[in-house]
Amino acid sequence: MNIRNFAIIAHIDHGKSTLADRLLEKTGSVKTGSGNQLLDTMDLEKEKGITIKLNPARMSYRYDGQEYQLNLIDTPGHVDFGYEVSRSLAAVEGVLLLVDASQGIQAQTLTNLYQAQKLNLRVIPVINKIDLPTAQPEEAAEEVMNLLNCPYEDICFVSGKTGEGVDELLEKIVTDIPAPKVTGEDELQALVFDSFFDSFLGVVAYVKIVSGSISKQEKLQMKATEAQFETLQVGYLQLKRYTLDQLSEGEIGYVATGLKTVQDCRVGDTIVAHRSTVALPGYQTPKPMIYASFYPEPGEERLLGNALEKLKLNDASLDYEPVNSKALGPGYNIGFLGLLHMEIIKERLAREFDVSVLVTTPTVAYILEPNAQQEPWVDLEIVCPQRYYGTVSELTSQYRTEFQNVEYIGDRVICRYQAPLAEVIVEFYDRLKSVTAGYASMDYKLIGYREADLVAVDLVIADERVDAFTQYMVRSKAERYGRAMVKKLKELIPRQNFEVSLQAAIGGKIIARETISAFRKDVTAKLYGGDVTRKNKLLEKQKKGKKKMRNLGRVEIPNKVFIDLLKQ
Repeated sequence: MNIRNFAIIAHIDHGKSTLADRLLEKTGSVKTGSGNQLLDTMDLEKEKGITIKLNPARMSYRYDGQEYQLNLIDTPGHVDFGYEVSRSLAAVEGVLLLVDASQGIQAQTLTNLYQAQKLNLRVIPVINKIDLPTAQPEEAAEEVMNLLNCPYEDICFVSGKTGEGVDELLEKIVTDIPAPKVTGEDELQALVFDSFFDSFLGVVAYVKIVSGSISKQEKLQMKATEAQFETLQVGYLQLKRYTLDQLSEGEIGYVATGLKTVQDCRVGDTIVAHRSTVALPGYQTPKPMIYASFYPEPGEERLLGNALEKLKLNDASLDYEPVNSKALGPGYNIGFLGLLHMEIIKERLAREFDVSVLVTTPTVAYILEPNAQQEPWVDLEIVCPQRYYGTVSELTSQYRTEFQNVEYIGDRVICRYQAPLAEVIVEFYDRLKSVTAGYASMDYKLIGYREADLVAVDLVIADERVDAFTQYMVRSKAERYGRAMVKKLKELIPRQNFEVSLQAAIGGKIIARETISAFRKDVTAKLYGGDVTRKNKLLEKQKKGKKKMRNLGRVEIPNKVFIDLLKQ
């Protein structure tokens, strides 16, 4: 079978999309000079210089007198989009493991490699960016040989920018990556590894045909959801959709189902022709790492709900449920795989659906039960040059981390820790980059939950608790958080005609307090001389009035205060 299915995996910014451009050009799939990052189809991807969504592309390549069909899947590199990588790997037989010649092996390089090895995929090591003045291809190759225990001859040296070495890489893809296994079965089994919604075609599923074939206007069904449909289109992707009469065993392509609801087509499901057909192994549903609430502008609640439903189809890791806040109104509590994932979803809502939202402070997914309070822990892996090992050790000692082991690969060191997720999702990565001059990278993987002393920190404004600001955290960090928040509130809330108390509390215990003093009106300005008792009488009357207002007055908090506080 002259089909080769492969993915490109790497750490973020190691040149996956640029190399994919050269592969498309060398195989004649696109014209030379067509542009950069052709498979990054979202404006957001091009602006940020990262791949967010996996993207398949088919190429034709002639080798040794035979025509080969190469199906490439370009994958993201950031840790927050590791789920996209796992789905891509389930649909291929081999991977190109890309390593930047100037940066060497990084944290996500290792994570993606472990996933590929777990699935017994053929790994072709590729040293990229050999054209850079700062490139050290031999040092990078030595790290790869130590990591993979492979000979030097197995490594391809390429430049995704200039195209150097890409012809040799194409030959290696054909000769080294195995063809899809032939089952010989006529019974259809097609794995859905991604999907999106089209206004005219309904749900369009990206599929790998494991056995059998799919033709246009064929009656099929989803194995898990039992949703039945008639195929409107089948074909393959190469920057745009190209229709075919049939998709056959081993091929990667798309199927337009005509289904109108997200729930009917789940990523990881199997498309079958008969209900009795056995389902293919799918994927574990990803567990959200952090949660934040999204609140739309008044009157846009339905728009936000519809937008999230469509994004869920395109991003299977998205998890959400409706919530209602006294201060901010109706919204949705959403689970994310990380902070970048949250930022991308917010941007996509604004750009693709014209829905702007207010986002509450992110928090991790704690388990809060009367007899069991637990917080998520992760395996934390930090890769850095050996000269920064002491600096990294000093940084991690300032957090609740537990050292596991250290491993040396060439000039690099891999430090492994276990830590609460709450310690590493907010500022840890920025500090790590700062203390290592940008040379360190990190990755983390959820390993389970451990007992924790958790408390809810409430913010109380003029004796009223504001539910939008309630945060759960470990007790040791609660007081510092409470003090910081009441200070910020004091700066943001406008002064009133009466004194306003700002408090941070755990249950009935006040842990921090600030006071916004009242406006003072000069009530004695109208007096011209006379007995001092008249002045004292007016001041005493003002004092009683302020006391009454403090007891009865309500603080109207402008929405801008919520926005400014949550931004910080």
